[in-house]
Amino acid sequence: MRVLRGLAALDPDIGVTLTVGAFDGVHRGHQQLITQLRQRAAALGGLSAVITFDPHPRAVLAPDNSVPYLTTLDEKIVLLEQAGVDVLIILTFTREMADMPAGTFLQLVQDYVNIQELMVGPDFALGRQREGTLPLLEQVGERLGFGVRSVMPLLVDGHMISSTRIRQTLAQGRVREAARLLGRPYRLYGEVVPGAQRSSELGVPTANLVCQRDALCQGLAMPADGVYATYALLDDEPRPAVTNVGVRPTLGDGEHLVATHILDVDEDLYGRMLGVEFIQRLRDEQWYEHPDQLVAQIQQDVRQARALLLNS
Repeated sequence: MRVLRGLAALDPDIGVTLTVGAFDGVHRGHQQLITQLRQRAAALGGLSAVITFDPHPRAVLAPDNSVPYLTTLDEKIVLLEQAGVDVLIILTFTREMADMPAGTFLQLVQDYVNIQELMVGPDFALGRQREGTLPLLEQVGERLGFGVRSVMPLLVDGHMISSTRIRQTLAQGRVREAARLLGRPYRLYGEVVPGAQRSSELGVPTANLVCQRDALCQGLAMPADGVYATYALLDDEPRPAVTNVGVRPTLGDGEHLVATHILDVDEDLYGRMLGVEFIQRLRDEQWYEHPDQLVAQIQQDVRQARALLLNS
C-alpha cells in the first residue's frame, strides 16, 4: 500500500475508485466498504484509494467534546493495508478544511487524483456543515466527471455498525460484543512502566500500562473498569493473561492503569512494548479488607481465564 501524507499527484492515466472517511477502528462496516471499493476498482481497471484524516475531525470541530479513538493512526494504517487498499491519503484536518464546500474539496482532490468513482455509505456527508450528502455528491460528480456509488451498510442484530456503537460497548465492558463489531478483539498498546511492586509481593506480578501519561494510550477508548481475560502481546505473540483496568482499590494508590498478569510468564518487562487484547469481562473491580482475600480472588480469575482462553 502506498501511503501519502497530504495530496500528491498520482499517475493521471490510472483511474482511482475513492472513498473518504475517518475510519476509526476500521471495523467490519469499514471492511465491507473497502472490499467493495477494491472490487469496483478492479472492475474499472484502476486503483482503490482511501482518504482519511488526522486528527479525527471531531477533535477539531468539537475539541471540548472529543471522543476517544479506537485506533491510533499507525494502527489504522496497518489495518487498511491488511484490508488491501492500494493507496492511502492522510490529510491534516483543519478548521479551514471543515469550512470547505464539498465540491471545492473534491475538485482539490481531483487536481491530484483521477477519480473514476466515489464510493460512500448512505448516511455519508462531506464538507461544510455536512452539506455533501449523496444527492449533492452526485451533482458534483456529474460536473467533475466521476460516478458516485452508495454502498449499503453492514447490519449486526438489525443495527448499523459504527465507531460510536463500538465505543459504547467498550464503555459498558462488553468487549466480546466490541470484538464482534470490530472483526477482532479490541487492543491497547503501551510501554510497561514500573509500579509499586505490591502485586509482585503477593505472587501475581503485573505489567502496568499507565494510560494517562503514556502517549500510546492517550486518547484511546478504555474498556469499563474491571477484570478481563486477555491475551498479552509480547513481540506480537499472544500469551494468556488476566488484566485489571482501573485503580486496583485493594493495592493501588488511586492511579488509573491497565495491569496485566501474564500466565506462566515471570520475566522483567520494563521498557518493553506490550499489547493487551480484551477477550471476555470476568468481573467488576472489588475492594478486599485483607490482601489474602484478593490473592484468592485473583487465583480464581486466573483459573477462569485459563479455561476460557485455552478452550476458545
